[in-house]
Formats: sequence, C-alpha cells, structure tokens
Amino acid sequence: MKKSLLLPSMVLLVLITIVLADWVIHSNQSNRNASKPLQVQDYGSPRITESEQYSYLFKNQKMKSGSVNQVPWENNPEFKQIQLQTGAFVKMAAYRTVLNDPLPGEEYNVHLTGRLISGTIVAPGEIFSQNKTAGPYTEARGFKKGPTYMGTWLTTTTGGGVCKMASTLYNVAVLANLPIVERHYHSMPVPYVPYGQDATVSYGVKDFRFRNDTPDPLLIWAQGVGNSLYVAFYGQASSPQVEWHHKVLNVTPTYRIYRDNQTLPQGEQKVVVEGMDGATLQSWVSINNPPGKAITRKLGSSYYSPMPYIIEKGCASPALSNSP
Repeated sequence: MKKSLLLPSMVLLVLITIVLADWVIHSNQSNRNASKPLQVQDYGSPRITESEQYSYLFKNQKMKSGSVNQVPWENNPEFKQIQLQTGAFVKMAAYRTVLNDPLPGEEYNVHLTGRLISGTIVAPGEIFSQNKTAGPYTEARGFKKGPTYMGTWLTTTTGGGVCKMASTLYNVAVLANLPIVERHYHSMPVPYVPYGQDATVSYGVKDFRFRNDTPDPLLIWAQGVGNSLYVAFYGQASSPQVEWHHKVLNVTPTYRIYRDNQTLPQGEQKVVVEGMDGATLQSWVSINNPPGKAITRKLGSSYYSPMPYIIEKGCASPALSNSP
C-alpha cells in the first residue's frame, strides 16, 4: 500500500521539477532577449509587429529638414553675377537643414561656414573638400564654441556645429547624383537629418568630400537663415531623380542620465538633451536615369551608439529656488 502511494508522488515530483526547469529556462531566455538590440528589416515593414512601433528612429518625424525648391538668395546680385561667369544656371539639388533649439555658438558657426563655402566653384573632375574650403575651425578664423560629439558624450569645442554643413552638403551631393569621396557618420544619431544621412568633420582627421563628375563647372551656394541652413548646387544640366533608402539592421534603446541642478526646485525635472536610440543601418539610393530605368548606388553602413537623455533633477530648497 505504501509503495503504491509512493510511486504517484515521485511521478508528480518529477513533473513539477520539469515544469519549473522549463519556466526558468524560458524566463532567462526572455531576459536575455530583452537586453539585445531589436532585430528588424525595413522601415515600415509589415514584419514589424505593432508592439515594436518603437519610439526609436524617426522620433524626429517632426523634423523639417529636407530637399527644397525655393532658396533665399535667388535675387542676390552677387549670386547672379557668378552664375553669369560660370553658366551654372540649373539648380541640380537644394536642401534645408533645420536645427532644433541651437545654441548661440552653434548657429553662429553654421552661418559662418555657409558664408565661407558660398560661391565656391568646383571645376569638372575636381574634388570638393569642406575642410579645405571652410577650415580650420579656429577662433582665429572667427569660430566660436559649439556642441560636439566626443564618442558617446556631448561636449563643446571651438567650431562645434560645422557638422551641420557637412550633413547638408552630403544630402545635396547625393541628390545631385555626385560621387561621394569621403563621408563619416557621427558616433551618435543627430536630430537634424535622418539616420544614415549625416556627415561629420574634424579638421585634419575627418573630412567631407565629393567629386564633380559633370563636364561643367559646379557652383555651391549656402546661407544660414535663423535656425535653418540652405545649400544648393548649380550646373548646366539637371540631375536625375534620386531617392534615399535605408535598411535598419538593429536598434539599441536609449537610456537616461540624471544630474542634480541646484537652481531647480526640489522634485522638478528638466530634459536638457533629448535621447535617441542607437542603430545600425545600410543606406543606398535609387537613381531614375534614364526615366523608367532605376539604378542603385550603395552608400555604405552607419553605426550609431544611443544618444542618452540628459535630465536635470531639482535639488534646491523652496527658499533657495525663489531667491533672485
């Protein structure tokens, strides 16, 4: 009688052990998967589930940067005079980059770079270099301190902000169907152009360069207007229709860094830097030239670490926070 009772008890114990072991294995697997980057295929792909409608990439849907038809210098006498000299009357491509809440030094540096580059003529077969045209980015040349990426940290350096020009030039050169000679992506994503469409420069280290492979002189014109930077290329023939494409390979979620702020009342928080998720993606363009026969030009891969949220936490006493 005792043996018959012992056997079912042992079986039940074994079954409970198996169930618990299976639960532990799946729980650990879920935890490991939660820490991994999201594996996705394409922007807006139907294979991306509704639960993965991440707030990652293109949180900057409010971004106003993009190609434009109208530019602010169309009636500028100096611009028209250089057009007469070069015969560059055809607008090949134009792009406007909108800066989100730029710092004073950042906006100033962007405008200065625009003035230094505006009016540049690139001869047929010549390679344009931003660093050679606008650099070095020093105080002696009039540059001020502005925001700069140093690895995965945001800091300030003299000339900070000139990457906005590099990113804008990159987009114009791609839309004008010109070969890119040198382009470097940022260590973290930027909020002013889409992922995969940015370019960074550092004098003597990283440059942005493209080649004028057309048979005619190419005229570059640029101008900063408030928090917007306009850049356009002009030649003697129009460019084909060019369309950007990106394939997201993985996404690394952003994170938060908290800092104490003695000037904020206790309990209040202030977002100083908006976070952006990191990502790895491949980029290419389709070129409709001749019409109806699209060809593809690969533009390589970009690898971005997450841009953390920087959040300040108030730690001042009420009496201190109300003092002048």
